Amino acid sequence: MLRRSVSALAGVALATLALAGCATTPGAAPSDPATGGEDAAVGAAWLAGGSLIAVVTEGSSTCRPFVEDAVLDEGVLVVSLTEKTGEDQACTADLVPRGTVVGVPEGVDPGTGIDIQVTIDGAFGETRLEGYAGGAAADEYTTSAGWIDDRTLALLTWGSSSCAPVVESASVESASSISVSFVEPAADQVCTMDMAPRVAVVTLDGDVDRDATLSLSGGAGFSGSEIPID
Repeated sequence: MLRRSVSALAGVALATLALAGCATTPGAAPSDPATGGEDAAVGAAWLAGGSLIAVVTEGSSTCRPFVEDAVLDEGVLVVSLTEKTGEDQACTADLVPRGTVVGVPEGVDPGTGIDIQVTIDGAFGETRLEGYAGGAAADEYTTSAGWIDDRTLALLTWGSSSCAPVVESASVESASSISVSFVEPAADQVCTMDMAPRVAVVTLDGDVDRDATLSLSGGAGFSGSEIPID
């Protein structure tokens, strides 16, 4: 479950979802306390061998947030997100967890963990991402996964930003094995030609070891893939 907080938040600085592999830049002035606004549910997970972070918020499944700014402010990663892309944008009224990729700022040691504060269109939340204890940093454009909590994963894939894979089902096969199946894309699906990070939030139906492996199937080219979980 994502952690909720009424702590005052603020602050903005740099990073974009389309270029989320780039590290954010430290050195901005301390953020001013925010007043008012809603309390946001926020979670986080290490990805790509501790070189990226999935910031998880709740909201519409059709209006996924993107990064406006992200900065390291006195040891705290302060992230500004927005769902707004235009005046004509229409969003479904469902409430689901959505993952957004942020680069790990230069000078941050993933092994020590990091506090994260998030603003998203007037709402505020924060979480603590504990120290990374997984394997080495993953190669660029490699699928990876990380723990948000004991029964929730962030799953990172790379490809078209307009055709992110959709999880069809997830099941715990054993204490050391998880299976995730993706929805098969439509034969006439048209996708942009960019190479972007896409994060799917996966909820599990049982307990599993933290060092379990993740088997992927279905979707566009995932059949037979097996990856560790950071």
